[in-house]
Amino acid sequence: MLIKSKFPLYIQVVIGVAIGTALGVLFGTESYFLGLLKNETLGQLGMLVIRLLKTLATPLIFLAILDALISSDISFRHGGRLLAICSVNLMVAMLIGLTIMNVFTPGESWSGHIQEMSAHLQSEVAKTQIKTAPEGITLNPLKNVAGYIPENIIDPFVKNNVISVILLALFMGSALRYIKQNPFVGDNTGIDLLVKLITAGYQLILQMLAWVILAIPVAITGVVAQVVGKSGLSVFTLLAVFLITLLAGLLIHCLIYYPFMARWFGKMPVKRYLGQGMDAIVMAFSTNSSLATVPVTLSCLTEKMGVSERSARLSALIGTNLNNDGIILYEAMTAIFLAQAIGFNLDLTQQLLIVAASVMVGIGVSGIPEAGLIALPLVLSTIGLSEQLIVMIIPLIATVDWIIARCRSVVNVMSDMLVAILLDRLEEKPKILPHDNAVV
Repeated sequence: MLIKSKFPLYIQVVIGVAIGTALGVLFGTESYFLGLLKNETLGQLGMLVIRLLKTLATPLIFLAILDALISSDISFRHGGRLLAICSVNLMVAMLIGLTIMNVFTPGESWSGHIQEMSAHLQSEVAKTQIKTAPEGITLNPLKNVAGYIPENIIDPFVKNNVISVILLALFMGSALRYIKQNPFVGDNTGIDLLVKLITAGYQLILQMLAWVILAIPVAITGVVAQVVGKSGLSVFTLLAVFLITLLAGLLIHCLIYYPFMARWFGKMPVKRYLGQGMDAIVMAFSTNSSLATVPVTLSCLTEKMGVSERSARLSALIGTNLNNDGIILYEAMTAIFLAQAIGFNLDLTQQLLIVAASVMVGIGVSGIPEAGLIALPLVLSTIGLSEQLIVMIIPLIATVDWIIARCRSVVNVMSDMLVAILLDRLEEKPKILPHDNAVV
């Protein structure tokens, strides 16, 4: 349980973002406060807190899934509902993205200007942000799935491979649940002790996370100061069309579609969905990580929105790797935008190929920091861009990716919350009238 504070977490984070932005604008990369402080130093200190959050999030997911499978009634039916809801969300995301790109063709505004813009932005910031996809991540779904099967039990935790951790937790939790329901003949003391240890470990991790979260507003101040100090704000002028296009797709999906689904299908008022989930939304934006936001997401769902533990854990823990609407929408829209910029006329089949590649990449890089930018070269390769052109384009995108990435994380976290709300709604039992046995 999170420690209560006089000010909500999102208010503390907003204040931290404001202070960090001011420090970045005022001092840039220079020293201040008698030469003792630099924004870069503050950013490094802030990242230590965020790294600790991610470190604790992996065992949290493992223990929470085990605890849920042992203590809750989760069946294949619930998993099927999860997949169905995630699929609908993904299809709507792609419909929004393809509609924006084909109706407004915003990429054409860059036609003939890529080299000019690239030369203008060849700063050290852009160069240091060029990233390539990690080894082992491909567009081949079978290879991606094979990569999730660990060689030993320790590997997923050492490499922080979230999907492998989830698969291991599901396998182990199912076995424990089966043994609990069908105890073997003899002494079951060991199994009972293991169940108690899992529950205790889950509570221990929650308490540790509660303490770390107290430092989040200060950490965010440092991270924002470093980013704004290095990149500045002038870059938005050069990349305004791309930035507005991507943000439009992401924001339409999470601020129009999600609230609509929460209200009309989840029967949860929009004010409650957005208001009670604000801690998780702002946390996702500030940390740029839906994984680091998991404990706050769970708290918002169960303690503030009243969603059941089973639905909350199923969505925010098991389903979080499927709720990657933000990354997938970003990959597809960016690829089509750049294709328009260099004069590639993509037909519907080619655009659907980009969508398929984005889905594969979204699953393949789940849980990796800066996942959207890291995987972008793989998606760009599907439209025939040369390696040289990709290397030139990535720094352009990287200069504003830090803000788009945060919006991607917001979309992913809001998707986690929506899926949990819809799962909970589907779990509600119909009420029986006492006199005529009619179902309402």
